[in-house]
Amino acid sequence: MSIFIFVEGYLFSSNLWYIRESVPSSLLKYLLFFSSAIEFTINIKKMKRLIIDATGENILLIIISNKNIYTSSKENSKSNFDKITILINNFLKKNKISLDQLNEIYVNRGPGSFAGIRNSLSIVKGIHLVKNIDYFCFSFSDFTKENIKKLNNWKNLPNLCRKYKIKKNLINPLY
Repeated sequence: MSIFIFVEGYLFSSNLWYIRESVPSSLLKYLLFFSSAIEFTINIKKMKRLIIDATGENILLIIISNKNIYTSSKENSKSNFDKITILINNFLKKNKISLDQLNEIYVNRGPGSFAGIRNSLSIVKGIHLVKNIDYFCFSFSDFTKENIKKLNNWKNLPNLCRKYKIKKNLINPLY
């Protein structure tokens, strides 16, 4: 729907320009309807979170996108550490998500595999520097045993990080 607003202008001596808006009465009812519709528009932001856990036997990549959870697991080996950036990129492409769509990244800071922790932390730090995506470094030692049991589907990780006040952009690895 297009709305026409008629504008009158005046440009003469002393270089003054004035604009007076006038809306034809036939379009006024549509303009009121349109303006009231804007007031009640609710913008729901879709949160997309990436979780990287390279501390255990497998490199675990998880995307939490509102109600959907996508996972990928690769063997925790030296060859996979060397190409962890490629693994993350392929995982995002497979699920049709770009780095620009991510809102937050959660990375496990240990304890666990030294090479896995070091590589995942450096990659997340690099993503943060380039794309300015907030990241949170968590450890299972930050949570109680009862809450770790609730992490079986990983969807509760962002809530637990808020509950236990895990600070963003803070790296304190546990090797």
